[in-house]
Amino acid sequence: MGDVHVKTKARTKSNLGKLLMTLLVSVLGILMLLPFLWMVSASLKQPNEVFQFPIRWIPAHLQFTNYKEVWLNKYYPFSLFFFNSLKVTAITIIGTLLVSAAAAYAFAKIEFRWKNAIFLVYLTTLMIPHQVTLVPRFILFHWLGVYDTHWTLILPGMFNIIGIFLLRQFFMGIPKDFSESAFIDGARHATIFWRIVIPLATPGFVSLIILSFVWNWNNYMDPLIFLTSKQLYTIPVGLQTLLDQEGIRTNLVMAGATCSVLPIMIVFLLFQKHFIQGIASSGIKG
Repeated sequence: MGDVHVKTKARTKSNLGKLLMTLLVSVLGILMLLPFLWMVSASLKQPNEVFQFPIRWIPAHLQFTNYKEVWLNKYYPFSLFFFNSLKVTAITIIGTLLVSAAAAYAFAKIEFRWKNAIFLVYLTTLMIPHQVTLVPRFILFHWLGVYDTHWTLILPGMFNIIGIFLLRQFFMGIPKDFSESAFIDGARHATIFWRIVIPLATPGFVSLIILSFVWNWNNYMDPLIFLTSKQLYTIPVGLQTLLDQEGIRTNLVMAGATCSVLPIMIVFLLFQKHFIQGIASSGIKG
């Protein structure tokens, strides 16, 4: 009887701990959502209502025309910025998947001299600050004749060190028996790559797609440095120019910011299952 009492007490204590942890995480989650909720609320207000205190979370009169005014802005149309970001992000993701998958397969499945040393040297480039390469890239883009084009954002984005590392770790988790059996049947690396490795690595690719989407969608510094034509601006730079033009109309800026966040949320919600599985699986084998 005493053992049952002890077990019951321990179970109650464990459940209480889980409940407290759930409440703590819930409170933190709500606190993290507050800025986003304020942004959405401000995007539906009139300019003089945005900074009212106490905050009126639901405006008395919803101003949906704010979104129309932002998307069809005469000088800085958000629709153009959105299209540019979508174009740059989509092309960059396709290039990233091709380059990262090919390199990751070589480092994970093909034996060649100094493979690990080369990969280690490649990883050390992560320690180089992004800002250090701005001037060399600026000179290189001028020399190639692609300055002030979207290629200044697309080409560097295709070579993603973290993407190669992520897929390499995932490929190494695929049993060697699959590739060895294919080799016995006469298959070559290209066949194994396309017909065996890629179908088994779907979660890894989804994880890379989400990460690459977020990185490129939110990229602010590169467009700011390498793009000078207004018609080429992406969303981050476009929002900044909109803020400079409509500084006193914060509601319009918040409407643009809300629209810029929604694609990221949609992509993550659609692929979150594969994303979590891919991140977890990438550490199976090092």
